[in-house]
Amino acid sequence: MSESKSQLVYNCIGKPSVMVKIPKFKISDVIEGGSDTVHPAFLVGGKEIDCIYVSKYQNVVVNGHAYSIPLQKPTVNVTYDEAASACEKNGAGWHLMSNAEWAAIALWSLRNGTLPHGNTASGHDRLHPDEMGIPADGYTALTGSGPDTWSHDHTNDGIFDLTGNIWEWVSGLRLMDGEIQIQDGESWKPVLIDGKAAKYAESEDGVKLTTGEAGGWNGCRFSEIETDLEVPETLKALALFPLSKVKSSDYFWIDGGGERLPVRGGHWLSGSDAGVFSLILRAHRARSGDGIGFRSAFVQL
Repeated sequence: MSESKSQLVYNCIGKPSVMVKIPKFKISDVIEGGSDTVHPAFLVGGKEIDCIYVSKYQNVVVNGHAYSIPLQKPTVNVTYDEAASACEKNGAGWHLMSNAEWAAIALWSLRNGTLPHGNTASGHDRLHPDEMGIPADGYTALTGSGPDTWSHDHTNDGIFDLTGNIWEWVSGLRLMDGEIQIQDGESWKPVLIDGKAAKYAESEDGVKLTTGEAGGWNGCRFSEIETDLEVPETLKALALFPLSKVKSSDYFWIDGGGERLPVRGGHWLSGSDAGVFSLILRAHRARSGDGIGFRSAFVQL
């Protein structure tokens, strides 16, 4: 993958956001032994795109529009639909960052040895207490105010605060009664294993991947999700099942009842549970709170 770069991208009313350009890459570029298929983050409506633009900073909402701006208190207390609407209001190609886009960046960071640090302990990084951001209040940090190690590539050109600070809604993924579903246009389609819908289910030790009965609520370290099935590459490429080299303590929660939408990354008190592979799949779309925000992304349609 070519070096990512920060640049300004303008919305439909001529206002800029600071975005990071991520050039297209293959699954094999981020997963050892993976296929030469383009990563799902770079497929829009079945068409390959050359790059994606991801908000460098967790977003703020101004007059209904989502913006990526440094040194701001990120907008929180937004529902999934409110977050998506603020992104889409910016015009064609703008959207709530997708789970596929998030996964692409997380896997790239893992492969390149730059898993981001972040605000996981009330303004500090739990494992690196000398690293801190500029306080926005008693717990969150101003966007992008931490050191370069808080970005996805450990440089000032990277995407900041993917680990900690606030949880972030992501789009294109949900659980429906435990069934793993990926959004395809306006419809939702299950991920299949041997022709059967893949599901997450509560297990004695945490979470298991199954094609049988699903349900319950539980959690475990992302690296400890278990299964006896042959896991399709899609689930690994979407950071929904761990690679063998994922040894981090990032946490993974599921709720197998009804529709559940994802938040990722952790927040200021997540401690060792936070990280780019941390995922809560138990939120209703109407959930909001002072620890949940979002970021927008843009593709040239």
